[in-house]
Amino acid sequence: MHEINKSAAFWRSFPIFEGFGKETIDEVASIATYRKWPAGAVIFQRGDEGAYLIALVSGRIKLSLLTPQGKELSLRQLEPGAVLGEMAILDGQPRSADATAAVATEGYVIAKRDFLDLLARNPSAALATIHYLCTKLRETTEQLETIALYDLDARVARFFLSTLRSIHGEDLPESANLQLPLSQTEIAGILGASRPKINRSILALEEAGAIRRSDGIVHCHIGRLQGIAEPEDG
Repeated sequence: MHEINKSAAFWRSFPIFEGFGKETIDEVASIATYRKWPAGAVIFQRGDEGAYLIALVSGRIKLSLLTPQGKELSLRQLEPGAVLGEMAILDGQPRSADATAAVATEGYVIAKRDFLDLLARNPSAALATIHYLCTKLRETTEQLETIALYDLDARVARFFLSTLRSIHGEDLPESANLQLPLSQTEIAGILGASRPKINRSILALEEAGAIRRSDGIVHCHIGRLQGIAEPEDG
């Protein structure tokens, strides 16, 4: 049987639990259940009841929408440290997207009833959860802004910078290396473009000296990426 990680630092590495107190973190660990999903497993589908949230420990989960015509829109690729499924358990609405294990994946599942009971008994944890949700809403707004207002080169540059910030925080170094687990097709789905166009934009970033690819590693020049991500008007 898998032993539940009870470390406060471990649980606070998930943004939704970051503001929880020590005793509340202990409660989170006590109500969590360890789960594994093989690559390709459908974790939940759009319209399902939101009965639990998942704290992702290893692997990768794809969130997507499928049209009646069979076209898939990739919304996001979630990496270890992410949380998913929390919206449906908090607002009582059905799942808003499909979740699929892109690779073999492990995580902790927390049931809706247990989590809502925990929040009801811990007002400070409820406030921390509200703060987390507001942060997610701002990130979604920024993603929509990127797709709607920026050309594709800028969108790809912003994608690299956003991924780097998720690793290094807001204060980025002058240069940083990035190992992307996503294919160009997956990046295309996130940014609302075709794979050939994403490939051309990545080549354009290389020609501008903003990135350099070598053995699966993307070497990023932060200043040049920022210049492309925020082009001056005109």
